[in-house]
Amino acid sequence: MSSGQAAAAERLLRRLDHAFQNPALLELALTHRSGAVGLRSNERLEFLGDRVLALCIAEWLGERFPLESEGGLGKRLSSLVSRDALAPIAEAMGLADAIRLPPTQRDIGQGAGPKFFADAVEALLGALYLDGGLPAARAVIRREWAGLIEADVAPPVPVKSQLQELLLGQGAGLPEYTLLSAEGPAHAPDFLMRVTSRGLSAEGRGSTRRSAETAAAEAWLAAHRA
Repeated sequence: MSSGQAAAAERLLRRLDHAFQNPALLELALTHRSGAVGLRSNERLEFLGDRVLALCIAEWLGERFPLESEGGLGKRLSSLVSRDALAPIAEAMGLADAIRLPPTQRDIGQGAGPKFFADAVEALLGALYLDGGLPAARAVIRREWAGLIEADVAPPVPVKSQLQELLLGQGAGLPEYTLLSAEGPAHAPDFLMRVTSRGLSAEGRGSTRRSAETAAAEAWLAAHRA
């Protein structure tokens, strides 16, 4: 780890306010697969952290919105665990500077997409859970997501629902989702989906079919929304 990465990791630790009993977990969380030459990467921690985040946010939403319907809570949950929510949190935490990457990709933090940042946050939450249990992960989530959970009075509309409502309003019928490919190892699958409507299509990738469909819907709206 370079001196710059080490300094960024120290800043991150201060922000987390958590003393790792097993520092190797933090090091693993900060090891991107492209920088894991001869080392394990943080992909398994991403898998775990995704579930930890969903559980902690679901628990929090139940407390914060006791009269909300299950459907409304589900919409809030989808928004709060989305890449669009995680990316600015990761940037604010300085994760891009702390992640271990090859020197040739050191500038990835300047131009990385939402998936890079979302994966980094999830890996970090997975490490916190393994080191300190739910209390450690919950404490960080409730600090870092506080502004987002209070941002909207009404539950947000998921991207796939936005696309569906738009098309139905135009009399175009439901969008059609097609699986183009499913690759990668079992612990880190990569799905490619295409969504088509009105003769127009867009594609998106994700670690699940659902997230790939969401990415495709986002791409369709960005490219074809009138």
